This record gives sequence, C-alpha cells and structure tokens, in this order.
Amino acid sequence: MPTNRSSNGRSRSVPKVPTGIAGLDEITAGGLPRGRPTLVCGGAGCGKTLLALQFLAQGAAQHGEPGVFVSFEETSAEITENASSIGIDLGRLAARRRLVLDHVHLDRSEIAETGAYSLDGLFLRLGEAIDSIRAKRVALDTIEMLFAGLENDAIVRAELRRLFTWLKGRGVTAIVTAERGVEGLTRHGLEEFVSDCVILLDHRVIGQHATRRLRIVKYRGSRHATDEFPFVLDDRGITVVPITEIGMSDRVSTQRVSSGVAGLDAMLGGRGYYRGSGVLMSGTAGTGKSTLAAQFAAAVCASGQRCLYFAFEEFPGAIVRNMNAAGIDLAKGIRRKRLQIHAARPTACGLEAHLTTMTRLVNEFRPAAVVIDPISNLTTIGTIGEVKSMLSRFMDYLKSRGITFLGTALTVGGHNPEATDVGVSSLMDTWLVLQNNDVNGERVRVLQVVKARGMKHSNQVREFLLSDHGVVFLDIERDTEGRVLTGARRSAYQTHPSGARGRSK
Repeated sequence: MPTNRSSNGRSRSVPKVPTGIAGLDEITAGGLPRGRPTLVCGGAGCGKTLLALQFLAQGAAQHGEPGVFVSFEETSAEITENASSIGIDLGRLAARRRLVLDHVHLDRSEIAETGAYSLDGLFLRLGEAIDSIRAKRVALDTIEMLFAGLENDAIVRAELRRLFTWLKGRGVTAIVTAERGVEGLTRHGLEEFVSDCVILLDHRVIGQHATRRLRIVKYRGSRHATDEFPFVLDDRGITVVPITEIGMSDRVSTQRVSSGVAGLDAMLGGRGYYRGSGVLMSGTAGTGKSTLAAQFAAAVCASGQRCLYFAFEEFPGAIVRNMNAAGIDLAKGIRRKRLQIHAARPTACGLEAHLTTMTRLVNEFRPAAVVIDPISNLTTIGTIGEVKSMLSRFMDYLKSRGITFLGTALTVGGHNPEATDVGVSSLMDTWLVLQNNDVNGERVRVLQVVKARGMKHSNQVREFLLSDHGVVFLDIERDTEGRVLTGARRSAYQTHPSGARGRSK
C-alpha cells in the first residue's frame, strides 16, 4: 500500500471521524475513515447493530453530525427499543432532526434473478434521507438482506461495488454491517475487499463465560492495532479495552505515596511506595492483608485524592464495618466521594469482562490509586497464566496513567510464603509477605519486604498488631543475648527483663 505523506515527508493518516465508543477510537488511532464506508462483520448477537447505533447517536449528540440508519431486517420501532437498552433515545434524536430511521422491507419472493437487479431504488431512498437532514453519517444493517434471494454471485458483487462507490460519492462516513461467513469474513466473501476499513466482532464462550472480542482486520491509509480486544456490551453501550499485551510504559515517577502505616513507610526507606508502581501483599488467611490494603486506601483519601477499591471477596458494607472495628474509617472517604468500592463475584463473568469493567471504572472515577482484594480469587475463572496476563495488562494500563496499584494475594498454608497462587510477583515493583508465626503457643503477625525496586528497604522481619487504631508496627526488641522477642515474650521482657531472660531461651 502506498504511503500517504505530507509535504515535509512525514506519513499522514486519512481524515477520521471519532466514533465516541470508549476504546475504539484509541485502537483505530482516531476513529473511522471520514467519507468512506466501514464494514462491521460478525455472527449473531456479537453487537454489530448496537455498534452502528452508538456510532450514529454519538455523532449526532456529541459531534454535530446527523445520521441515517437503514434497517433491512428490524422495524424502526424495534430498533428504537433496542437502542434504549444502552441508553440511546433515538426518538428524541429523530424529533430534533438529528437522525432518520428507515426500515426497508425486502421480500425474497419479489427478488428475481433476471440479471436486471439494481440498487437504484435504495440509492434514491437513501439519498433523500441524507438530504433531508444533511446527514454526515450512515448505517446500513444488515447487507445480506439486500441479496437474500439472489444466487448469482456476479450480480451480487457488481451491486456491492456500486453500493460502496455510491456511499463514497456522497461523502458520508458509513458503517455497513454483515453476517460472518463460513469460510470468509462475510457470506459473500467480497465486501472486505471493497471496504476501506473492516472491523470483525466475535462472541465466544470460554469456560462457560461469554466473551466478546473486536479486531481491526484492515484500515487503508492508517496505522491501527491488529490484535484482538475484549469489549463489553451493557446498559451504557459498547466499551472496548485498548490493551492487548504487556506493555512497557516510560512514565516513571520519583514521588512517593504513603502506605498509611508509619512503621511500613519506615521499612520502605521512610517514604512509602513509588507513585504509579505496583505493590503486592501476599500471605495466608488472617495475616492482615485486607487491613493493610484498607489503611492504604484510607490514607489516599485523607491526602485529598481518590482510590478505587475492587473487592472480590466481601460486600462494600461488610468491608466498611470490618475496617471500622480496626479503627479505619472508609465511610468518610465514600461520603466525600474519594473512595469507590466496586464489589463483584469473580464468577459473575469472564476475565476479559472484569478487565473491561475495571478499566472503564478507572476512566470514569480517575483515581490516584487502585486496590484489588484479593487478586487470587480470579483463579476461580481462569488459569494462572490467564490471570497473570489479565493483571499484567491492567497494571500496564494503570502505570501508563501514573496510578498506584496495590493487590492482595492469598497463599495456602504450608506452601512457600515467597510464592503466590497467581504468579504475579515478578510483575510487581514492591512485594510484601505477611505471615502468622506460631511462637510458644501464640500466633504472631509479621511482615517482611521481599523486594522494593528502586529504593533502599529494610531486610528485617517486623512484628505488627491489628489495633483499634489500624495497623501498628512494633519496634524490634532483643533480649540480653540478642534474640528477637515477639508476642507475649516481648511484653514479659519489657516488664521484667531479668525474669524473661530464661523464658526466652
């Protein structure tokens, strides 16, 4: 393909129209080709019609570009009802003359293979609709219905070429939807060759979870992402996650953010985590991971910034109640709209749907920090490799925006404490391991910093308590022989050093 270059020799992309669909404009580097047709193909239920409707609605409402939607299958009333499911009021747009809805009924029995089949009638009807509101955008849904009774491939291909040429001649930015074929992208196997841009939608079921994917098959005159992208279709329309692989962001900060615990900050060079870094807290049940995560969230809110908390184990009310008992007031952050807790069961959807939802919430809430508690619960819906891939993509997304990430991970008792069930420790900048040590019939909580990239950190194993005022780290206490004392032994030694000497042996 020849390169389109400007006068200074730099490559130049074709003019584009923003779709207004979250994520799609990013992976297409600006939107769809202006004044050219785009083919959107896929199987039943993959979201073709809703993508076309969202494209028209966004153009009419946000970009001052009226649109025409022509349906060859569903009536205007059915289309209007379908659009309302994603919050689009087509009736209102039509009343304001920002949109024209037209249903063209086609009867297969009336289509004869005479060799004289022509789309001239459609061109006349569509042209009048475009002129009536000076439309800039057009959507045709679906193209198969135009040729439902034809078996002559020569006629079909000739008319398809005429259709795309006519759309270009009118200068409208068009979306034409088509059903996916058995062997090719579409049933007729030609549309992808006459379209300037081809988008493939896919709806598959993996491990009993439905997953939707989008791929830009081709885009003439423009760079574009070529991998598959997960997307969700919910009551707010289509949202595409513009992340495909582990990326390397060069947005690095030297600023620090407090962990919310003075003793832990001291172990991390006295200043806490690096802003925009990834932090992992792993340990067995009851070691205090969630409490430390909540105290970090509370500290972010207290600094005047926002924190987004993803809970995959408890409901928001239970988290607030439990942390309040430990002297951590999360309710204050919620009231001030600095803390948002999003609770979901991991099994509610697949990994890609979770990734898409989490990314969208980050875009909407714009937090300074994100907490996931616990990330290990995601292994109930995916393999360790799949979970690691999903989290690495999400972390890279956060890092590119300077957002600090903290995740907790459950390890099973008896396993190596310096290992996680999700295998993401290598992705993290800081890794904290929490343990419950059995000392003289008493369980003692301790924490150690396994790694903290880019900072001098403590190599000590520190005891901490879950008090009425949050997490409190205790100073290291040694007996006269230099042995570290913890729990009841510490208390006894501090009260009676001489009497505790013998009991500490």
